[in-house]
Amino acid sequence: MNVESIVNAVLAVVWSPYLVVLCLATGLYFSVRTRFVQLRALPDMLRLMFRHERSDAGVSPFQALSLSLSSRVGVGNIAGVAMAIAFGGPGAIFWMWIVAFLGASSAFIESTLAQIYKDRDAKGQYRGGPAYYIEKGLGQRWYAVLFALVTVLAGAMLAGTQSNAITSAVNEAWDVPVMVTTGVLLVVLAAILLGGVRRIARVAEWVVPVMAVAYLLVTAVVMVLNVERVPEVIALVLRSAFGVDAAFGAMIGTAIQWGVRRGVLSNEAGMGSGAHPAAAAEVSHPVKQGLVQSFSVYIDTMVVCSATAFLILSTGLYNVYDPAVNGVPDEARLLLGNLPGVEAGPRFVQHAVESALPGFGKSFVALAILPFAFTTILALYYMAETNVSYLCRDRPRGWVMGTFQLLFLAATGYSAMNSATVAWALGDIGVGMMSWLNIIAILLLQRPALAALRDYEDHRRHGRDPLFNPKLLGVRNTRVWAQ
Repeated sequence: MNVESIVNAVLAVVWSPYLVVLCLATGLYFSVRTRFVQLRALPDMLRLMFRHERSDAGVSPFQALSLSLSSRVGVGNIAGVAMAIAFGGPGAIFWMWIVAFLGASSAFIESTLAQIYKDRDAKGQYRGGPAYYIEKGLGQRWYAVLFALVTVLAGAMLAGTQSNAITSAVNEAWDVPVMVTTGVLLVVLAAILLGGVRRIARVAEWVVPVMAVAYLLVTAVVMVLNVERVPEVIALVLRSAFGVDAAFGAMIGTAIQWGVRRGVLSNEAGMGSGAHPAAAAEVSHPVKQGLVQSFSVYIDTMVVCSATAFLILSTGLYNVYDPAVNGVPDEARLLLGNLPGVEAGPRFVQHAVESALPGFGKSFVALAILPFAFTTILALYYMAETNVSYLCRDRPRGWVMGTFQLLFLAATGYSAMNSATVAWALGDIGVGMMSWLNIIAILLLQRPALAALRDYEDHRRHGRDPLFNPKLLGVRNTRVWAQ
């Protein structure tokens, strides 16, 4: 059995239909428990997003949002959407929207918990995330250690999906050898990682908004050029999502599975990754950052992923593979083959833009993928580093962090030069393992987050700027807030 077969076997276990149901059911449950805070609190989300409180210990809410978006807005918004369409049909996009809307409530819960149970590391900077709230809130050190170990591994796996997309897109656009692109990527990445979380946050604060706006502007231009097809695209997505489309009607189960899988990989709601940058923010109340992080899910999926989906579907340049056919070359599995011989991923988007803007598309998408993927790698590194810090009780020795950095760079480089199939499968395994562990944790530990939400809303009703006092809510083990 080769490496690819082993990876696919593990993937089938981790991403079973049970995980799909768990992601959707948890998002629906928290939506009801919070009375759909992801809708009610939209004005507060927008207001809080641009507040610039910061301290020596924490970054500003906007920097934390940018760091979170660095992880969420990445190759999953380009290549991931293309793969969802290729293997789940156009209907997968609808289920990405559903998991984003419901998942925004899960993102709120996990990010609020991360703020409640955050701590300071040896340098005095805020650290937090699922490992911290599992130990402090649930009192289960073994579970927290398990999550931290899985997250360190998953961070390296997910970074590989980003580096692989960079080398693939650059090779497609300019025929640059994969090994050359990998070498340059690792050198630049190492230089930034040595600067720590503040340098990462500063890079993300500027790069993320600029790259997102530029990408959205170009997709808007392509959509305007194909505006007459937009109503049919919407109808196609809805027909395919509910199994009534003539071509893709039999793919409803696959559409749900791929929509949820790619949705979670893209917006990361429920898997716990967004909780790490949320804990790094300096705010007066945990709910403030919980709301900001919840809104980031909308930016990721409802805006950026939707732009990619409409870009691909409106040009008609994509393939769809028959999920019922296995064990044969991809060309023999085609239900729809508008790009024969083109691998599912960023190349779909490159051909779509190229069709509308000849001589520009392939290069632009490659240029867009570079910052999208690079900042995602930085955010994934921060997530993994936070868990290394946790495992070392926030006092990691120099050789421990140095070894971790070398291993992270090695894993990133390995996937960059590997096949896209293996790189994305490894990334999906990482997402799945984190999601299983984190969703169970936040379901068990929901009370402090819900109590914090009620406290925040009570302050707002009385016209006060919410200030968090854990003692009044009966929440313990909150060392930072008690100081």
